[in-house]
Amino acid sequence: MTKKQKVKKIIERLSQIYPHPTTTLHYTTPLQLLIATILSAQANDKVVNQVTPELFQKYKSAEALAKADIKELALDLGKINFRNNKAKNIIAACKIITQKYNGEVPSTMQELDALPGVARKTANVVLGNAFHKAEGIVVDTHVIRLSQKLGLTDSKDPVKIEQDLMKIVPKDKWIDFSHLLINFGRDYCPARPHKYDPCPLGHLCPDS
Repeated sequence: MTKKQKVKKIIERLSQIYPHPTTTLHYTTPLQLLIATILSAQANDKVVNQVTPELFQKYKSAEALAKADIKELALDLGKINFRNNKAKNIIAACKIITQKYNGEVPSTMQELDALPGVARKTANVVLGNAFHKAEGIVVDTHVIRLSQKLGLTDSKDPVKIEQDLMKIVPKDKWIDFSHLLINFGRDYCPARPHKYDPCPLGHLCPDS
């Protein structure tokens, strides 16, 4: 079985469990998704979702965040990891969005990747979910671990892993694929020692 064939079967099986895969971050606008994704770096999505309702109620626009006091914004981020640095990046990013893009989140990889606090993974999340653009594949800790475990890549570098996956995952599945692996990792195959029998992926997983 080739890697392309294996990926196809993985997508088919996981799509039966998750027919409408999407991000677990709560948002209604591209700006809200951008902020939530910045906050989710090295933080639990559940914690982010607990913080963002009040945050988005208080700061309703990029301009409002651009004018925020950094100490006050850091306090508004509650228990988010690295909240001081994230507050700094959010303010800096929103200043650029306000001044350069008239308050609207840009919709290209190059423009998003240039914003403070935004790397390729964050840009892929925003492009895929807010703008429905498949310019790459989101590679988070679940995707790294499971793509290695399932034999889809030999690399440990997120950039190389994304390149490997883009070669074998159909482009029309780039957005869904990461969501499928992330949900599967959370619900069935966490990093900690576990047993799940039967595994939805069956013989497709080397550990089965």
